[in-house]
Amino acid sequence: MHSFDLSLEHITKIEGNASLSVKVEDGKVKDVNFKTMEYKRFFTEAMKGKSIAALPAHLARICGTCSNAHIICSIEACENALGIKASEQTKILRALTLHGLIIRDHALHLYLFSMPDIYGKDAFLDFDENNPEEHQLLHDGFEVKAAGNFLATLISGRSVHATYPAVGGFLHFPDKSGIDEAIKKLQSVRPAVLRLIEIFKNAPFHFDRETQYMALVPEKSFGYIIGDIKTSTGETYEEEKFRDHLEHVVLPYSQASAYQYDGDGYMVGALARINLAKDLLHLETKKSLKLLGDILDLFPSTDVFYNNLAQAIEILHSIDESIDLLSNNNFVPEPLIKAVPHEGVGIGVIEAPRGTLYHKVVIGADGVAKEGEVIVPTGQNQINIERDVAILVQNLLPDTSKEKIEFEIEKLIRAYDPCMSCAAHFLKVNWE
Repeated sequence: MHSFDLSLEHITKIEGNASLSVKVEDGKVKDVNFKTMEYKRFFTEAMKGKSIAALPAHLARICGTCSNAHIICSIEACENALGIKASEQTKILRALTLHGLIIRDHALHLYLFSMPDIYGKDAFLDFDENNPEEHQLLHDGFEVKAAGNFLATLISGRSVHATYPAVGGFLHFPDKSGIDEAIKKLQSVRPAVLRLIEIFKNAPFHFDRETQYMALVPEKSFGYIIGDIKTSTGETYEEEKFRDHLEHVVLPYSQASAYQYDGDGYMVGALARINLAKDLLHLETKKSLKLLGDILDLFPSTDVFYNNLAQAIEILHSIDESIDLLSNNNFVPEPLIKAVPHEGVGIGVIEAPRGTLYHKVVIGADGVAKEGEVIVPTGQNQINIERDVAILVQNLLPDTSKEKIEFEIEKLIRAYDPCMSCAAHFLKVNWE
């Protein structure tokens, strides 16, 4: 009967600081605490007194890697507060902005942080250039990521902290030469993404546990900006009601908040999106997945590691839809849609790479923010992560080595792709 504490005390190469502690007494897991150690930065407090025009860039600083998601979500909230209706061209450009983010961010996570586990490597750069398969994957990873970066830069100005999206529209528009180059790059990496999907379909890691799933689901085609909130238990409601269904949970051991839905944990992210909306994927994506062995039949799934497979599928969808949107639309300069400042409340809900993102802003008659709220995906997954780690450790006891337990916890946390997934080997354990 084992008794010990595991303490993840410091995580390097992450967006912020986090730690994990697991307490086992007499062979039973008693506590799991997944802690955000980053000091509160009070972004929502700092919203107060800022003009509508300044808010998206301010809130983008919450997260470097997902900055463009925060920009689009904040813009949506601001426009809803002002009563601005985006043009059809603006909606397309925003969709392309998110597609660029999804391609880049998912590629970063899958190639650099998750794939080394499959190949028994410590890091992606440990792949052997003299091994044909590993040589191919090294080039695949950087080329897929570069294609996403190019698309995001073309459409939104930069792949992080975009400069072109604005309240009321866009400040710059893609030219034909850039569009042609983006299409070429996206088409060229499509075979690499098919290889990526097969790798994660056949990955040897699995962890199944029943939980609830939630995502913003469009009506017609798979996307990340427009839709209704849907759950795996059958509820559907407008995105403006999203916050009403969440219970804020204060964690005394963490600087971050957690959330429950209907009094229980739930999961957001790529797995939730594919579970709830796989039938809405791009036609070309579904055709390719069919040829790879009816991969969509694996969903809906309760296997947390299939979150990585779902991310790979989303890369393919974002490539296919981006090619479609770039090939079949002419982009022309449009002036920003203006609105007379007035008191209002705006809600923005989109799907960031790691899951559902919520922004709220309350503005005064002068067009200045009075207050606001932001709910990020990792906070929503927090309770599920803790519960999964507890079950994982319990299942590994009593015949698993300390090192194996540490590694299995790392893999499970990486499967969720929280912001600390950047830590290739982050677990430092203090055994008592």
